[in-house]
Amino acid sequence: MPSFNRRKFLATAVTGAASATLYTCSSVRSRHDSAYVQTQFAQPIPLSQFNPDIIDERQIYGAMSDDGHEIPAVPVDKIDPKYRRQLVADPTGEQPGTIVVDTSNHFLYLVGGWGEALRYGVGLGRQGFEWSGRGVIEWKQKWPRWFPPDEMIDRQPELEKYRARQIPGKNEWEGGMEPGVMNPLGARALYIFQDGKDTLYRIHGSPEWQSIGKSVSSGCVRLINQDIIDLYDRVSEGAPLVVTSGLPTVVQS
Repeated sequence: MPSFNRRKFLATAVTGAASATLYTCSSVRSRHDSAYVQTQFAQPIPLSQFNPDIIDERQIYGAMSDDGHEIPAVPVDKIDPKYRRQLVADPTGEQPGTIVVDTSNHFLYLVGGWGEALRYGVGLGRQGFEWSGRGVIEWKQKWPRWFPPDEMIDRQPELEKYRARQIPGKNEWEGGMEPGVMNPLGARALYIFQDGKDTLYRIHGSPEWQSIGKSVSSGCVRLINQDIIDLYDRVSEGAPLVVTSGLPTVVQS
């Protein structure tokens, strides 16, 4: 039976990209209306995409340049090993190409086929992740703008300059925080829809690597910026997604 090469699987984003306080993302404005995107299961991730040369986690989580932004290195030794990107036996039973968010263990799995999955550590909001069930990644965005919710702006008037303003006659908004390393949405965002509607939840990057494996502040599903870039490059729009708290507890990597 075919098997993934662990070194190749972990290393993809490093080669592709080498050449703030946490806020809720539930009100980030989408460029789409509610047109339904039919779920289509992806094929197993091709082995040809993976580079076998990079195996050091310090390289995987090292400093990187991306679209004119300089992403700092992450102190890997300060991150619990189980929350570092790694290839594991697939505990989900889902189809290849599916994203599974395991809220109990603070993991995100990308099912790769052949009984294996790529696992990332994630951070969640203080109240956990309030949405669960099945959906799709309707669209994804590099270096997204951040639009704080109106109620947050009302509590913190200094955020008024970031208030969203809808362009008359269009499903588009002006305002928001410029993309950047300290933007709360980080380097990438994946937008979760269910039954053709925006759930207002996102999977996104974060400059706060310390939050991985924890439920702190507000927010959606947060990954280390190096990890969200890796995930973004592997996931297609329309990819199926499951959010669950029903997977077995993981006590070690």
